[in-house]
Amino acid sequence: MPLVRIDLARGKTEHYRQTVGDVVYEAMIATLNVPADDRFQIIAEHSPIDFIVDQNYLGIKRTDDVIVIQVTLNAGRSVDLKRAFYKAVADGLHQRLDLRREDVFINLVETAKENWSFGNGEAQYA
Repeated sequence: MPLVRIDLARGKTEHYRQTVGDVVYEAMIATLNVPADDRFQIIAEHSPIDFIVDQNYLGIKRTDDVIVIQVTLNAGRSVDLKRAFYKAVADGLHQRLDLRREDVFINLVETAKENWSFGNGEAQYA
């Protein structure tokens, strides 16, 4: 049950935001073995003063169109699966929205299964 937070600069269309969510979800299914119907996403827009991303860190030239994607998920996926996910998201956003691959920032946060409650005040995976 990944929980996805997608943060971007204010001013993108509803279609743009929906497509970003679709690309991330499709990439999770294709590369991270996430089951269908396991979609939990929070997409938030920010003003420039509240959305600070270094435009040159590690020699990667980012623009104001940068998107920050953070996925919290169960621990245990291999580095190869993670790399495939990063590539699938960057390629998908480039193909479908013409977003530069340099403007796709992804962070995975791994957690133990007992750290989830899907409702009812229960730890369903514990």
